[in-house]
Amino acid sequence: MNPTPEEANRRKQYVKENWFTKSNIVLANDLRVSESSIRKIAKRLNLPTKTQIAQETHSLFALKLEENNLPKDWSYGWLKGNEASIFVKNPQGGEDIEKLKTEWLESIKKKAPVYKKFEYKKLTEQNLMIIDPADVHIGKLAHKSETGETYNVEIALKRMKDGVTELLNKTQGFPTEKIVLVIGNDILHTDTPHRTTTAGTAQDTDGMWFDNYKKAHAMYVEILEQLQTLAPVHVVHCPSNHDWTSGFFLAQSIEAYFHNSKNITFYVSIGHRKYFKYGRNLLGFTHGDGAKEGDLVNIMANESKTLWAETDFRYWYLHHKHHMNKIHYKDGKDYIGGTIEYLRAVSGGDGWHDRNGYLAPQSIYCFIHSNDGGQVGRIMHHFN
Repeated sequence: MNPTPEEANRRKQYVKENWFTKSNIVLANDLRVSESSIRKIAKRLNLPTKTQIAQETHSLFALKLEENNLPKDWSYGWLKGNEASIFVKNPQGGEDIEKLKTEWLESIKKKAPVYKKFEYKKLTEQNLMIIDPADVHIGKLAHKSETGETYNVEIALKRMKDGVTELLNKTQGFPTEKIVLVIGNDILHTDTPHRTTTAGTAQDTDGMWFDNYKKAHAMYVEILEQLQTLAPVHVVHCPSNHDWTSGFFLAQSIEAYFHNSKNITFYVSIGHRKYFKYGRNLLGFTHGDGAKEGDLVNIMANESKTLWAETDFRYWYLHHKHHMNKIHYKDGKDYIGGTIEYLRAVSGGDGWHDRNGYLAPQSIYCFIHSNDGGQVGRIMHHFN
């Protein structure tokens, strides 16, 4: 039903008076009409569109910045006058994250130490050593009074360093041609200043996020400096659910730090799944919170067709599943074409794990693959 002339004039007057201060939906609610009706009224009154208003406001704000010799790259601000104070947002404003990341990594590279190229012993037997610390969760907090054991940043760092050393001691009988160090996999417990995972799940935490990041960086540097003296090292990063963003940046910073090392190579993209070929072995690494277990062997065959055809021994190394009941703990499964391996966590359980009865043993793993014989060694160091 069409409005009366009086009602039509009232609507026009109301829209004209409030066009620059209220959104279309608010005007529509006030007048109890549709948003399309509001736009039609504004068009009849020759009022500028909301887009035009925003562009003009942005231009005026930019002009004010220039007049006062202020930075031109802005995200939001207040444009204050005698009659109104307007909040202005700039969708294209703010710092360029990619530019910041590139500048930051380049600054690390400039200060990166120079490592000599090591000469390694010639071996009569060719083996690959995979060191794969799973779910370290630096920053996780557990109290013995609640969970039966204590876990914190100090314990996490000690377990990593001691664990790697113990694995190296236990594998001295295997001549090692190359080492793969798997990093990531929830190396950090949280991903935000609010002490939550990437998805926003609150956690019991120890320490500040920035301190934990720096400590994790220093720990990886110490471990890699140790490993590169033994054999060439290939670093593989698995993005993970607790620290998707910070874990990725950590991996990137480690690569930048060893920019001058001829002994270490890196595969630290944000890709969910990573592959590595060694002789007749095709190895897949992923955190374990994504693709279904039963699909992974077929995914490997599809994503790495050439490498699949060149290999006979195919393995997936999965993490994330330390939330399993001790009695029902699954450490692997054979599929047609490949084997799935589940790794226990380095970290202890927090209050949530204890409350739900997730009490899997805590261990750090090392796997030995013969160049032409598949997996020939599966070594663990237990923490409890």
